[in-house]
Amino acid sequence: MERCDYCVITFFRKYADEFARFAFFFIFFWFGILKIFQVSAAGPLVNNLLEVTFLSFIPASTFMVGLGTFEALLGVIALIPRLERITFILLGFHMLTTMFPLFLLPEITWHQPFVPTLTGQYIMKNLALLGMSFLLFAHVRPMSETHSVFAEEDKKA
Repeated sequence: MERCDYCVITFFRKYADEFARFAFFFIFFWFGILKIFQVSAAGPLVNNLLEVTFLSFIPASTFMVGLGTFEALLGVIALIPRLERITFILLGFHMLTTMFPLFLLPEITWHQPFVPTLTGQYIMKNLALLGMSFLLFAHVRPMSETHSVFAEEDKKA
């Protein structure tokens, strides 16, 4: 049993980062493409959010294409190991903005306190993506350990 446990854990440690990157790519690229082609189920939610924010001057179709492009690009850069920091920053911005409907559109996202609608659940699942991004980012080498000027100076000292 211990040998099996070891093999399973070793397998997951070996492939977890690659699978997480692919999952990010798959979700963000696919959902982004749906927005670009104006066939996303999130379209009405985005339109409602635009109406109640300072972005109401942007045509909904233009915003949807921009958001879709942003999401698709986020998916692509998630595949590139050296771009974790950029991915994490962009993802943080995306997560912050996608949580807005929970507060700005409670009639769409909540049946009652602590009972989300299907739309609310769709938004809240982003916490799982955020948690997965934390795990990915936890494996990034600190800048001080990479090939920086400071690292070279530390070796000389």
